[in-house]
Amino acid sequence: MNEEHLSCVDCGARYPCALIYECAACGDILELVRDEKSTARLDGLISERVSLGEGETPLLRAPDDFLAEIGFSGRLWFKDETRNPSGSFKDRHVAAALTRAIALGANGVVCASSGNAGASAAAYAARAGLPAIIVVPQRTPLEKMTQIGAYGAQLIKVEGHYSNSYDLALRIAREAGYVNLTTTYINPYGTDALRVVGRELSDQLNGDVPDWVLVPTGAGPLVKGVVQGFADKAGGMPRVVAVQAEGCAPVVDAYDKGLSAVTAWGEPTTIASGISDPLIGYEKDGSYTLRLVRETCGVAIAVSDDEIRAAMRRLAAGTGIFAEPTAASSVAAAEKLIAAGIIDRKASIVCMITGHGFKDFKVYREMDMRETSVAAGASLDGLLGERCREDAAP
Repeated sequence: MNEEHLSCVDCGARYPCALIYECAACGDILELVRDEKSTARLDGLISERVSLGEGETPLLRAPDDFLAEIGFSGRLWFKDETRNPSGSFKDRHVAAALTRAIALGANGVVCASSGNAGASAAAYAARAGLPAIIVVPQRTPLEKMTQIGAYGAQLIKVEGHYSNSYDLALRIAREAGYVNLTTTYINPYGTDALRVVGRELSDQLNGDVPDWVLVPTGAGPLVKGVVQGFADKAGGMPRVVAVQAEGCAPVVDAYDKGLSAVTAWGEPTTIASGISDPLIGYEKDGSYTLRLVRETCGVAIAVSDDEIRAAMRRLAAGTGIFAEPTAASSVAAAEKLIAAGIIDRKASIVCMITGHGFKDFKVYREMDMRETSVAAGASLDGLLGERCREDAAP
């Protein structure tokens, strides 16, 4: 029996490990099935793992003042994936997918992205010395496109939403023979690597299982990573929340209607670019994610842009974590679920903070800031607030 193989999540068809992206029998998602010995087997195929030091990100406890502000008396942690080399959790997915691609003879990579995956793919391709083509929606935040360009990748901007970029990346992969590193479920090797997130959480919590884990969700591979990682540990399963933006919420829509099949969304309208995925043409990804959420007795919830902005500000000013809109959506959802009584005020919660605030400065620039302009050598009279004066008093 082979130590590892690819298996269809729907019909169970099996395939040897190769650069294939869907089940030939039914067209559904493939996942990597492996045992512990397969890691050594892969190491034997690859002379050097492609890595920039991703993973082992900190799990930070929310300060008491933050908890009081949201009316919560339980335990709240933030899994700070902004600490990954290119600034998002996508580095975990891309590092594993690219490492396997090289082992299987890749001569270049292509990635459809709303920004973070593209930056990651460009960075790791640069590390490996491979050409990279990154396909993004034209309205992708400038900071994300600048980061992609800095790594030397070819950047292609496509009109419309993310699903248009997804389709073009598929065609480029076929025509150029490049490996597709798109971070939906399309690359089973990258998706499999995300199980380490769940394992890390379990280890960082000393084996305790949190009541809830909230995950910003586009297609949903990080949901699978959390679920699979805790399953690997066999110590219990948290309830998983798939968090989407109100302006693009195909998984939430199906959840609210009690459906098992997700229908594609229309044109996204949200500041959370990282989860503005309408799933057009690959609705099965959303359906699989919804299935995983329900299997954990979790929920799917959408948050508004205003709720996301408030969470961004609260995270930065209240915890020191600088998160992009998508990343802060998990915190916005936690607040919403606590207020609604769905999450008990004494529960234990982990919010996945998936991407760094430097990915989208525009949203922060539009916020009111505490700032004052003065002449050089200006008097301090009127510059220091009451709190500063109280702190300085003997």
